[in-house]
Amino acid sequence: MTEKETTWDYLVIGGGSGGIASARRAAKHGAKVALVEAARLGGTCVNVGCVPKKVMVNAATLRESLIDAGGYGMRLGPVGFDWSELKRGRDSYVARLNGIYARNLRSSGITQISGFARFVGPRTIEVGGERLTGEHILIATGGRPHLPDVPGADLGINSDGFFELERMPSRVAVIGAGYIGVEIAGVLNALGSDVTMMVRGDALLRGFDEAMQSSLLEQMRADGVTIRFGHATTGITAASSGERSISVKDKPSCGPFDCVLWATGRRPLVDGLDLGQAGIEQHKHGSIVTDEWQQTSAEKIYAVGDVTGRVELTPVAIAAGRRLADRVFDGQSSAKLDYENVPTVVFSHPLIGTVGMTEAGARAKFGDAVRVYNSRFTNMYYALTERRPKTVMKLVVTGDDERVVGIHVAGLGADEMIQGFAVALRMGATKADLDRTVAIHPTAAEELVTLS
Repeated sequence: MTEKETTWDYLVIGGGSGGIASARRAAKHGAKVALVEAARLGGTCVNVGCVPKKVMVNAATLRESLIDAGGYGMRLGPVGFDWSELKRGRDSYVARLNGIYARNLRSSGITQISGFARFVGPRTIEVGGERLTGEHILIATGGRPHLPDVPGADLGINSDGFFELERMPSRVAVIGAGYIGVEIAGVLNALGSDVTMMVRGDALLRGFDEAMQSSLLEQMRADGVTIRFGHATTGITAASSGERSISVKDKPSCGPFDCVLWATGRRPLVDGLDLGQAGIEQHKHGSIVTDEWQQTSAEKIYAVGDVTGRVELTPVAIAAGRRLADRVFDGQSSAKLDYENVPTVVFSHPLIGTVGMTEAGARAKFGDAVRVYNSRFTNMYYALTERRPKTVMKLVVTGDDERVVGIHVAGLGADEMIQGFAVALRMGATKADLDRTVAIHPTAAEELVTLS
């Protein structure tokens, strides 16, 4: 510690995006704040999530652009690729961000405490043998990758391990088909790995709109990714050469692979916190129970982000943490995060951007009042290229006024265009509102205001 005080207005446990955002907002409102973190600042997003992942997505996209360049008359010689150089640059960028986070905490007057926290009573924690008390405490410890309990599970790596790879594996098996699975599979395939996805169920991106699932499946297979549905992994074995084979329930084994990557979900990082000492209730899989105000079952103890198991996205943790600080330390009594209609992007190949309800969800709620508008086309970028990925768009509306309740886009630019359309949806836009908006031509986004 850099100061002697052991009593704080706000004790924040976890130095990820949500914890830091809430701590800084509270400090801005005049609270005396301490933040406890045992690892690198920035949490999952900065260190082993959004940020390094987007660097890898950028690299994969750049390689695809080099392939497309010939269609535009570019004459390029052989293009080499150095994974280790990419890793060095990516890791240096992350390290710079770690430093920026530390400087931001100092500039906000927040005391950073290095170590692991555990509760020893109501609103009292212990870190490195020293007890700290907070008038208010926030738990923002995030999550960690989950590995199934099967033989040889440790012969595979998780998404954290992906960022530790010193060289690009040539033959990779990705087990799982959620955000992390499809994103990493797409990156490795685009960079040149032979990728096989092992999927227990019958669809990619469970819970997404069917149009997004099918367009992603179509394009990933067209790009050369092998996708095996109905393949429940029961174990991993390794040969003396180091090659891995995967055992599958009721099916022949698959392999050999140089690398097996588990993308089978995440669990809240609550180990060692001794939540019971503070009377904090948890859900079945360990996530902390919170109400709409981020309040736990213990008075003046709150939780935000992945540790709550609610909409596990970095911007959600940041928004929830800031609103919490506004309410507790600035008297904004109604400040809380609305978890409805949160936009999200999957950095897959193709990109997927979505906000609001799926068609299936809308029909379950509104029945025959639902109407759907679709578009499928080739983005003009591909007019001169050999690759011809399709852009797929879906607009879900309901009622006589055709209020927009869902917008789904798969294709080039989906990540950027969905943000603006999310604003329109949250404001209650109707199909007529979109129709009255003059299109920007030629763009992909114009399709969303010209659907018929």
